[in-house]
Amino acid sequence: MPFVNNDDIKIHYHVEGSGPTLVMQHGLTGSLANWYDYGFVTELQKFYQLILIDARGHGHSSKPHDPQQYDLKLRVGDITSVMDHLGIEKANYLGYSMGGRIGFGLILHALERFESFIIGGMGAHVANTDVPPQDRIAALENGMANYVAGIEAKEGKMEQWRKDRLLENDPLALIAATIAPLGTEDVEQALPNLDTPCLIYCGDSDGFFPSAKASAALIPNCEFVVLPGLDHGQASRASEESLPFILKFLKQTTPTKV
Repeated sequence: MPFVNNDDIKIHYHVEGSGPTLVMQHGLTGSLANWYDYGFVTELQKFYQLILIDARGHGHSSKPHDPQQYDLKLRVGDITSVMDHLGIEKANYLGYSMGGRIGFGLILHALERFESFIIGGMGAHVANTDVPPQDRIAALENGMANYVAGIEAKEGKMEQWRKDRLLENDPLALIAATIAPLGTEDVEQALPNLDTPCLIYCGDSDGFFPSAKASAALIPNCEFVVLPGLDHGQASRASEESLPFILKFLKQTTPTKV
């Protein structure tokens, strides 16, 4: 199982496929397994070398309980440490939700390492969750089983494999990630000067939709894609809807055999 050490935090990653490099970062409560489960890896690995990363606090990466260990600069360092370890100077980036927030962090702190950005379900400077943070924290304080039960009470019974993935999480690590400093206070000021190709997509029933749309409007020539009728979680899983425009964007910015 491959890991990189970033200041005593182990970061787990996978490499799939070949071609131009695409770094992929999942959202809060997820892991790199999400990209496999939702069908992204099967399609994207045909054309790109995928670097799939378990964010700190998730999957098989280290799970510190100190919110300061989730500082945005540290999360950016996790991404660039994996790239450095693999000898990758520049890459494309795809991040959803928390992965989108890390993407905005990369724009602030490691812009020179990236050829394009695809950000899903996230705006430049908004709260850490699409629900009131105190609600998420209260649910997590009672353990992952209670957290999952709360989701099912709102959304209906979920697939067993998805439930099992959520139950693997460390609730104290997720709380720390939720209450960590945002670190995105300066992003909006940087976006009007950004000339790196960008795509932002979001479900129009997502609580982050207004911020995602406003952020896209700040970036010159940013493509903004709306996923009609989808909320935050649904849009993260909707590979059939999102992959066509993700591949089209990558083909335009990083030509390959697509």
